Amino acid sequence: MSKQRVRITIIGGGIGGLTAAQVLLRAGHEVTCFEQAAQLREVGAGIQVGPNASRVLHRLGLAEPLAKVAVQPVAVEIKRWDTGRVLGAMPGNPELSRRYGAPYYTMHRADLHAVLRAAVPDAVLRLGARCVGVTQGEREVIVRFADGSTHAADAVIGADGIRSQIRRSITDDAPRFSGHVACRVLVPAAQVPALASPPTVRIWLGPGQHMVCYPVSGGSLLNLATAMPSRSPAAESWIREGRREDALARLAGWHEDLHTIVNAADEALELALYDRAALARTGEGRVTLLGDAAHPMLPFFAQGAAQAIEDAWMLGRCLEGVVPEGVAGALRRYERARARRAAQIQRLSVRNGKLFQLPDGLRQRGRDLLLRRLSLESFAWLYGYDVTTAPIDPERRSGGGWRWRTGRSASRRPLPDGS
Repeated sequence: MSKQRVRITIIGGGIGGLTAAQVLLRAGHEVTCFEQAAQLREVGAGIQVGPNASRVLHRLGLAEPLAKVAVQPVAVEIKRWDTGRVLGAMPGNPELSRRYGAPYYTMHRADLHAVLRAAVPDAVLRLGARCVGVTQGEREVIVRFADGSTHAADAVIGADGIRSQIRRSITDDAPRFSGHVACRVLVPAAQVPALASPPTVRIWLGPGQHMVCYPVSGGSLLNLATAMPSRSPAAESWIREGRREDALARLAGWHEDLHTIVNAADEALELALYDRAALARTGEGRVTLLGDAAHPMLPFFAQGAAQAIEDAWMLGRCLEGVVPEGVAGALRRYERARARRAAQIQRLSVRNGKLFQLPDGLRQRGRDLLLRRLSLESFAWLYGYDVTTAPIDPERRSGGGWRWRTGRSASRRPLPDGS
């Protein structure tokens, strides 16, 4: 616990911001979380939460509410796009949970957000507050809002997503359109019982696009996400309603199970997929970034939310026991602790998007051969990483750069997570 409370302002009330609020409150700090939306809610559909993140949520005391809304898949299967032949598979829960000490969850994004929101005291949240900038002084930071009001803090955490206003105070870069658009549909599991049980994460890989399917909302819904190339973002919008007919047209020649799921859907949601380049520095003075504001990722490794959750816990560890005068140093320590792992997963997310969508041919056959070796051991570097106990300070190595104790060979392996 902190001997002297540090006034910490979090900008953004999403998954990362709400997790950070809980962690920092537990550390004894004075926390205020500002969200520009007048009503706190999440958009989107399914989300995967690996053991590296679920163990943090359990440490926060959220295992019981998560059990009511999350699903624990029993397996992960990677399939060929047209025949449905299984190219690679690995066990899910309970084997995965036993190996890594925490479960692999699939759930609706809104359900995870609601669980996090319920654990944060109302007094901590300020809604309808759009941040327009920050001004740093020697001893505090002043946050400015669109209505002309201000708020003073010892530290400001930018958890305001890929379009982060706080990031603009550190760098002038912009989001990059990935060339992909995702289409997501939700279907009542009762309409497709053969595909909903037993709960399984299924990924179909094919030329130019791939599909990911898993149950959410306690198993009552089946989430299907398709990722396909696009020359431009859909109507310059990040999220818009799509058409089921368009999704079906893109599935011509693909396995019949996918047609069954889409035909059972009432509506579709389209999302243009963006990321941003990894930053050499993700903070300055008493200001730092967290989650998508720091390292926005494409969904092809299913680690965006998980990395924000890891960020939140590491931030709490670095700020534990810190007095206001030591805030800047603690924030730099947090940034160093998270830099390489987050950047590596950003790169792997981009690479997965290419591997998943190879055209049939020599490279595709080589990828498929590697997928036969898929196992739980392949992901020890990812799921076995425990941010609650991992060394905070990376070790220097000769020749410059940093050496972490995990993940040295991870970039050589194809990865099963999708979207």
